Amino acid sequence: MLVLFDVDLTLIDTQGAGRGAMVAAGRAIFGDDFHSEGVPFAGRIDPLILRDLLVANGIAPTPNHAASMRSAYVERLGAMLDGRVRTLPGAVALLDALDAVEEVTVGVLTGNFEETGGMKLRAAGIDPERFAVQAWGDGSPFDPPAREHLPPVAIERYVALHGRSPRSVTIVGDTSHDVACAMANGCRSLGVTTGRTSLDELSRAGADRVVEDLSSTEEVMSWLMER
Repeated sequence: MLVLFDVDLTLIDTQGAGRGAMVAAGRAIFGDDFHSEGVPFAGRIDPLILRDLLVANGIAPTPNHAASMRSAYVERLGAMLDGRVRTLPGAVALLDALDAVEEVTVGVLTGNFEETGGMKLRAAGIDPERFAVQAWGDGSPFDPPAREHLPPVAIERYVALHGRSPRSVTIVGDTSHDVACAMANGCRSLGVTTGRTSLDELSRAGADRVVEDLSSTEEVMSWLMER
């Protein structure tokens, strides 16, 4: 069994540090007028967010511009995270409970770049290496990339680790994008309302189960272990 967790507003809350650092990166490179107005962030993968930020500011989304933005974003994120990050209710307890079950492999499936996602988790006191399977936002093998491409990446890494396919795959996340990428790949989804998407919105998106947060460890574990 493979259980894959989103990061932002599912496991941790960075209070907008990622958005702030991306805008600061753009201003450092392209000038003080660089902005994020009209660019959606929640549930999306970082390569697409950076592309849309460039386009919104009238800048060609070339590979060189994207690489410069990524580098500048990494440089600024640490300072933005300092003192602002917290784990969300029940997140660590649930990770610990899942780690204690031999048949379960815990992974991360997130829109974050690997380096910045790791920074966010460490700032919250979570070691990224505790996730045996990792599918980061820049892990799509296709161009253009999409979040829906990431579950097969995670499953492939599970097979490489265990020599067999997982009996079931569940994706845990706070947005309709998490639900959609699960549905597109025949995975179960557990929606949590710790982000900006309501219980009704997650249910309408097709989530198999929705909870307010992850604090009811036994209840969530029972559902996750159903099959």
